[in-house]
Amino acid sequence: MTLFEIKYEDLAGRIGVLETAHGKLETPAFFPVVNVLKEEIKISDLRNIGFNNFITNSFILYKNNVVREDVHKELNVEDFIIMTDSGAYQILEYGNIEVSNVDIVNYQLKIRPDIAVILDMPTGDINDYESAKFTVNETLERARIAANIIKNTKNNNIIWVYPIQGGKFLDLIEYSAKKLSNFEDVYGIAALGSPTVVLERYMYDVIIDMIYTAKSSLKRGLPFHLFGGGLPHIIPFAVALGVDMFDSASYIIYARDGRYITRQRVYKLEELDYFPCSCPVCSKYTPKDLLSLNKRERTRLLAIHNLYTILEEIKATKQAIKEGRLFEYLQEKAYVHPATYTAFKKILKYKEYLEKYDPRIRGDPKGIFLFDEKSLHRPEILRHEYFLKRYVKKKNKITIYCYSPNDDKSIYEYKEQIKKSLDDINKEIFLAVPFFGLIPITISDSYPLSQFEMPREIDEEVIRDMKNKILEFIRNKSYSEIELINCEKLNLHINSISSSSS
Repeated sequence: MTLFEIKYEDLAGRIGVLETAHGKLETPAFFPVVNVLKEEIKISDLRNIGFNNFITNSFILYKNNVVREDVHKELNVEDFIIMTDSGAYQILEYGNIEVSNVDIVNYQLKIRPDIAVILDMPTGDINDYESAKFTVNETLERARIAANIIKNTKNNNIIWVYPIQGGKFLDLIEYSAKKLSNFEDVYGIAALGSPTVVLERYMYDVIIDMIYTAKSSLKRGLPFHLFGGGLPHIIPFAVALGVDMFDSASYIIYARDGRYITRQRVYKLEELDYFPCSCPVCSKYTPKDLLSLNKRERTRLLAIHNLYTILEEIKATKQAIKEGRLFEYLQEKAYVHPATYTAFKKILKYKEYLEKYDPRIRGDPKGIFLFDEKSLHRPEILRHEYFLKRYVKKKNKITIYCYSPNDDKSIYEYKEQIKKSLDDINKEIFLAVPFFGLIPITISDSYPLSQFEMPREIDEEVIRDMKNKILEFIRNKSYSEIELINCEKLNLHINSISSSSS
């Protein structure tokens, strides 16, 4: 059984610890793809950057007879967590390869990586439904055959990966993911296959649909891997949906093409006059310096920088989870590129899913930042909407005090001032607050109803949403008497509320 401990959660993302035969892996984690036949990037480079894990291709190791027994010993990397892929990418690129699923599974059992993948049949960018369905069924059959081999092997400490196929056909992804229940005793990690083409084309809304479909069809506690997730731009969005692990060769592929990855976008090296980074490469060289080097050395240095950038994004995403600010971080990332904006808009369509797994209680809660109408999709706001719909009226009279950030008072100061002046116990007292709608004064100290920051100028869409929430609440509760105080700045008037509730 895979040991996977969740340490922190935010939205549907989490920081976890995966126990492997060669140590603990903290997730979210990125596995750089390493081709041991090439020396563009050495294991020592990975170690210096800060990685203690990588993924390598078992098909290449097998075909070239590179490793015969123990992959850690023969590559002299006892301190690394090694994942081996199966050769499915080669199938995607070149068609069938001269090795079988059984061969690859038995070979990986022999060389004993920490994490291993069966030889699945990738869907890729297949447009024909029946052809895509064939890849799903073929992968399921290979998973069944591999499971029998794995179960009959003694002293097997490998964590095996179950690949989910289906491509852009979401019903096939759902079907493929749910079939994992047949093999729960064998496969300790689920992985979404065939996203590479979608990611290369910056079709981030499509990958969001694919991840959501797979994740929502699996048990929450199962670690989840995204094959080919190699650009920092998509990482926080994937993590927010519950992706725990990524792998990619993007760092070296882009470097060979003279492309420089930042956490916002990708540049051609010749487009840059300055490096917006302070990693060891960017601190030592200028863009002009790198362009003057021979291609081999330039590629190596660019690859090292690209890996620093990817690792930096992983760490920034973890920090956002730790602080409970992942939603705000997604808002920030949304505006760095049209593709990430599209991803953000798509992820908001799954707000109920995000709210479901977002923790209700945090050990050290931070105040939340509210910006515009996109902030209305936050789990905390959605949760408060649910609360108001369930709210049971206790009195027939209601007084609503409107809070505006233009009042030059914090929400805490405003409600404390109201509490001191209350003298009528026959009324229900509410605060009208942008984003939240109505907040009962009796629970206004509860997180995050007083622990937030918002702009002094509130967008019209947010004001409109607040009014609609108030009108819906009043209409449903049928109060006999309604009083509004300090509501002119929010353009909220008793006539509109009274006529709406009558």
